[in-house]
Amino acid sequence: MEESEETLSLFASTPEPPYYAVIFTSVHAEGDRGYARMAERMVELARKQEGFLGVESAREEIGITVSYWRDRESIERWKTDAEHRIAQKYGKEKWYTAYRIRIAKVEEEKRFESK
Repeated sequence: MEESEETLSLFASTPEPPYYAVIFTSVHAEGDRGYARMAERMVELARKQEGFLGVESAREEIGITVSYWRDRESIERWKTDAEHRIAQKYGKEKWYTAYRIRIAKVEEEKRFESK
């Protein structure tokens, strides 16, 4: 894979705006306690949800995961998914010391790709 292809694969493939972004910013508690396995499962499950467009994630001092959705209804369905609700419960009980969830409407997107 060429460098530009590799870089582009890190970005979610989103359509022309408008669409929605759910921004999940978190501070992780010590230890994994099943977090990595559940995080992988949540991405796998989200990809199967109607209206899911993609996800981007990074972790250093804080974790930031941005998932992209076609509309608010898709976000609400994901929020109430039974397996996702279990992950939410575990997040509060054992994985995070703090988190924020923000929902934003993406109205414009700019792109840059070096050649």
